[in-house]
Amino acid sequence: MGAGEGERLSELAVRALRRAGARGVVQAGSAGLSVATDDVLTVGDVPHALLFPRMAAVVHHAGAGTTAAALRAGVPAVPVPVTADQPFWARRVAALGAATGPVPFAELSADRLADAIRRALDEPSHRDRARSAATALKAQDGAGEVVRAIEDMARQGSRP
Repeated sequence: MGAGEGERLSELAVRALRRAGARGVVQAGSAGLSVATDDVLTVGDVPHALLFPRMAAVVHHAGAGTTAAALRAGVPAVPVPVTADQPFWARRVAALGAATGPVPFAELSADRLADAIRRALDEPSHRDRARSAATALKAQDGAGEVVRAIEDMARQGSRP
């Protein structure tokens, strides 16, 4: 989400991961992140459904789709909202306990990110809540609920 800030964000990610004592996978994204170290790997486009379940925690911008992917993966998140609906989803996933408190992009620093990563990794409640959310999401039939609601409205002659 930080277009034009790839170099700064790449360096920040490496410093934060090292301070947190963690290894990382950095997705290049539109910001063009690029890291070449022994403990941080840069990848291009990788489906979140394949990548996230293999992570101990996920740092992301808290967009609706990425937040949902992290919840489905059942891993704790560190939301770093940038714009639009992202602050809402960051607060929501933190309220569920499946994420640390948001680290707003405008306030992002290596120290703040490292602290949040450590909390995501070290506090069992985040991991437990993320797994519970994943289990609950797997049990839902969202598309089926929408179809039933539309059928009910059609039977009643209602319009949305």
